[in-house]
Amino acid sequence: MPDQRKLRGSGAAIVHRSDVVELYYITPIGNVPSILKRGILSNARASGIPHTSLAMEEIQTIRTNKKVPGAQRLHSYANLYFDAHNPMLSRRREHNDTICVLRISAAVLDLPDVIVADSNAASDYVRFYRSAEGIASINKDKLFARYWTNSENAYERMAHKSLKCAEVLVPEAVEPNYITGAYVANQTALANFAALNTGLTVCIRSDMFF
Repeated sequence: MPDQRKLRGSGAAIVHRSDVVELYYITPIGNVPSILKRGILSNARASGIPHTSLAMEEIQTIRTNKKVPGAQRLHSYANLYFDAHNPMLSRRREHNDTICVLRISAAVLDLPDVIVADSNAASDYVRFYRSAEGIASINKDKLFARYWTNSENAYERMAHKSLKCAEVLVPEAVEPNYITGAYVANQTALANFAALNTGLTVCIRSDMFF
């Protein structure tokens, strides 16, 4: 098994709680009214509610069978990102007109039983921590890097790609009161969002999208 300390950059700067200004949830704009009513739900809870999913089927198959050690299955958690400018959003760039990134208060990190995954939670090499310990386990420079494809080493590129998708796992749901606003990619998405009359503050952040 690879040396996880090397993978994450031994001796590198770590993430501090003060570095996490907000968290992020990527979703189709059409889901927002339901989210503002019910919250951001775990996969298990959302399965019985009509919605549009951006999830990749092959990844969801892995997540279905994966369990956080000493805790619940992955599908029992709502999952948020530390950085929305990540491989997941990149792979959904063709949907830029119809998706948004919800802004979530970092206060979620202080809720009971919140778990931090130090890379994509479906990864073979992910490690899970309680919130404070998990934040401090992540390489800050890699997490907030603009790109994850700079290394000439294929394994290091793969590891960085996974780390960019480090997650905050919230049991069952993120309540609507933690949603503070939204970002969209362009004017078309802004118009689509505004048409829902959610009352949620939304602005264009083209630099966040791809």
